Parts: sequence; C-alpha cells; structure tokens
Amino acid sequence: MESCPSIKNILLLDSEGNRVAVKYYSDEWPNNSVKEAFEKSLFTKTQKTNARTEAEIAMFESHIIVYKFVQDLHFFVTGAENENELILVTVLQGFFDAVGLLLRGTVDKKEALENLDLILLCLDEIVDGGIILETDANVIAGKVASHSIDAAAPLSEQTISQALATAREHLARSLLK
Repeated sequence: MESCPSIKNILLLDSEGNRVAVKYYSDEWPNNSVKEAFEKSLFTKTQKTNARTEAEIAMFESHIIVYKFVQDLHFFVTGAENENELILVTVLQGFFDAVGLLLRGTVDKKEALENLDLILLCLDEIVDGGIILETDANVIAGKVASHSIDAAAPLSEQTISQALATAREHLARSLLK
C-alpha cells in the first residue's frame, strides 16, 4: 500500500552554508550537530552547481534532494530515496515562490532574516510533521499574511473576516467598559 508523500526536511541556507531557516520532519538526524554536519556537506556538494534558473535534483546520502538558488539564498527540500521527485520539486517551488511573494520580490539573506517570522510560518503552512499540506505559493503566502496582519492595521488592508474580528474585538471592549 502506498503511503502519502512526505518530506524529510526543508532547508534555507545562505551563500556560506549557514542556516537561515530550517525545519526537520524526520528523526534520522537525532541532534543539532548531526543536522549541521548534514547541512554543511549538502551545501559543499551543491554549491558549484548552477541551480539559479530551475530546480536541480541530486541523490545525497540515500536521500533525494531538490534545490534552487537565488541571490545569496539556497533552498533545499529533502525526501526519501523512493520519493517522487516531481512532488519534491513542487514543494520546493511552492516554498520558493511563497517566499518571493512574502518578501515582495527582494529575495536575499538580509530580507529573509528581517522577515524570518514569515518564512517560518511559510514552512509551517507547507509541511506539518513531514506531510505536505499546501504547494500553491499564493495560498501559502495568503495564509501567512493573514496570520501576520496587525489588528491595528487600517481596515482597508484587512480581509473581511479580519475586519469583522477587529470590529468584534472593539465592540467587546466597549461593552466591557
């Protein structure tokens, strides 16, 4: 019986191989030092490739890795060796495009670090416990933006449900006075 597709980890590294944002969904890497060693060796293996225009696929330590680079950021998605590469590429592209939307087209390390909360929310919207939840970048970015919108933001910048929640909150406050 086929199981549903799953992800082992999603990594966002800088141009030196250092972490920007990472999420592990597998116990194959038991502690932080093993995870960092995996990230360094993966970065070393892939840094000389030209994955700037489209995603590249590689086998690495009996895992399928799909990756893509932009500016000084390196995006990686890892799956089991029997995982479907097209599904992994779809997850990678969804993450890559959602980050592009959330950072308003300025995808570099500085912007990513300034908006790290949005990127981590983005990872949470894409995969939960290794199970793929969403791959459409517009849906992912929309959900992340709705989580992060400030209640004090002007009503014109809120969705209808957010505006109703804000109005409900104001009404409750005025009734409690």
